[in-house]
Amino acid sequence: MSNLIFNFNSIKTKKLKYPKNILGGKGANLAEMGRLGYPVPSGFTISTKVCELFYQNKKNLNNKIKKNINIEIKKIENEIGKKFGDLQNPLLLSVRSGARVSMPGMMDTILNLGLNDKTTKALSDKTSNERFAKDSYRRFIQMYGNVVMGVENYFFEELIDNYKLTKGVLLDTELGPDDWDGLIKNFKNLIFEKTKKIFPKMYINNFLGRYVQYFCRGKAKGQKLIENLIIFLESGEQLLIYNQWFLVIWEMIALQE
Repeated sequence: MSNLIFNFNSIKTKKLKYPKNILGGKGANLAEMGRLGYPVPSGFTISTKVCELFYQNKKNLNNKIKKNINIEIKKIENEIGKKFGDLQNPLLLSVRSGARVSMPGMMDTILNLGLNDKTTKALSDKTSNERFAKDSYRRFIQMYGNVVMGVENYFFEELIDNYKLTKGVLLDTELGPDDWDGLIKNFKNLIFEKTKKIFPKMYINNFLGRYVQYFCRGKAKGQKLIENLIIFLESGEQLLIYNQWFLVIWEMIALQE
């Protein structure tokens, strides 16, 4: 069980005979960079083996895997001084998808995992940028609603376009905090309308359950090679550029001053 999850800086990866098969191509690159002392974000990879165990266990993650994921999240929290779900200084995570072979255009991404109605307020206070915080939450709902809950992306884009028409503006950047409040509500209503499920609060145990749904949906979409996870650290109000190049299946990212 200890060889299913690999921190980017873990010496365990050096013992892997075929790291790409276990960590995915980008995960293997991250592990190599971490071991060599290059600056990589705090994070970890949930290996391809977890996907196999998931299906062997009737599409469930066992408790030991969940426990180890939580341990890795705690490591990220300790490294950057933020806490997942905290109402003062929330840790935000980004989750990305990947595989042991390259599949351009087939990988999914969820950014800003950890935002909800309360932590969005905390992010707004922390950054002194209410519009940024609410737009980030809106984007999270849209990505999560599409990738995990199966709502087609064009429904969300339609709502944004129609909202801009009613406001008489052309660009998303012309929408203010109150506008994003309205769209956040509209997005949640859309998700309920399409799935008959209430958009969930984003805490780590909830994520693990949704990760299960993602694997199921990924198989249904024919993404049979998507099979491992990466958890990543986010820095500042934007992702660092190098985050975009080395990611595998799902990734979580944290905001750091």
